[in-house]
Amino acid sequence: MTVDGIILSAGYSERAGNFKPALDLCGKPILLRTIESMLELCENIIVVGGHKFEKLSAIITETPKVKLIKNEKFELGMFSSVRAGIKHVRSDYFFIIPGDQPVVKITTFQALLNHANDIVIPRYKGKKGHPVLFDAKLIPEILSWPDTEILRNYIHSKEKVEIIDVDDAGIGLDVDTAEDHENIKKYYKKNFTQGHSIVN
Repeated sequence: MTVDGIILSAGYSERAGNFKPALDLCGKPILLRTIESMLELCENIIVVGGHKFEKLSAIITETPKVKLIKNEKFELGMFSSVRAGIKHVRSDYFFIIPGDQPVVKITTFQALLNHANDIVIPRYKGKKGHPVLFDAKLIPEILSWPDTEILRNYIHSKEKVEIIDVDDAGIGLDVDTAEDHENIKKYYKKNFTQGHSIVN
């Protein structure tokens, strides 16, 4: 069984005050930390960009197994980026995760794969989060939905959705504000060692 990763990184970063993918997280941009978290398990990682596309390109230059694509319609919302990204999936399954969620444990990605179903969602202390695992057979159906839809609506339309409990607060930690950024840095220093780094 093979798996690809899709990282959604096309938004405007309005509430964060700065371009989120480039914000520092213990010596590397947040986007690279998100890539690192899943690189070991994924055959390919597709980063979907839009806003400040050239800056994204500079961040991931020469990063192994990573392909950057541009969503020309990113202003329509996240689902348009999902649709743009899944067109490049080549594996049996794929993860979807926002680019500002850099502290998900590799054990969480593995747990989702161990429960491979049409859709598998992690949950921590009663709250669902990301990444979400999808069976690639769903791609044609997702592509039939309009760009302006919401991924949550698509998930709710499916019967084979499995929710698994994980011991990982990182599935709900993202960077929307400057305060979130500071909290993520503290969490990373406490829970991830520098030796864990995959992308040099």
